[in-house]
Formats: sequence, C-alpha cells, structure tokens
Amino acid sequence: MGWLVAIIVGGIAGWLASKVMNRDASMGIFWNVVAGCVGSVVGNLIANRFGIVGSVQQFSLTGLIVAFIGAIIVLGVLNLIQRGRVR
Repeated sequence: MGWLVAIIVGGIAGWLASKVMNRDASMGIFWNVVAGCVGSVVGNLIANRFGIVGSVQQFSLTGLIVAFIGAIIVLGVLNLIQRGRVR
C-alpha cells in the first residue's frame, strides 16, 4: 500500500512542479509521476541533511512539500540539460 501512496504523491508533486517550471505541455501523466517520484527521492536526501523528515510512504503535508521541492530541482536540472537554461 505504501508504494501506491508514493506513486500518487509523486504524481501530484510532479504535476505541481511541472506547472511551476512551465513544462506541463511537454509532459504527460507518466512523466509527471516519474518526475515526482525521482524528486521525492532527491528531496528526501536533501531534507534529511537538514533534519527534516518527510516520508512519502505515509501521506503527510511535509512529504508532499519535500517531494514538490525535489521535483522542481529535478525539472530544473532537466531544463538545464535540455535547453541550457533553468527557465
């Protein structure tokens, strides 16, 4: 059940991040979920360095925010690689 919650939270975080980074038109639902899940991992690694615990396995607002910030970082790096600028 935890993986299902992680996919749903990852999808929401990826969709929100794609809206913020202005990539929503070029991404489908699958890539939103991928960006959110990868962003969740990145966000949790960064948050754990600062002592913030935001697990996505059990839905929490902190976990969603950490996944959202991580997805923004992932999309920013992706923009930098693809377009040469963060946007």
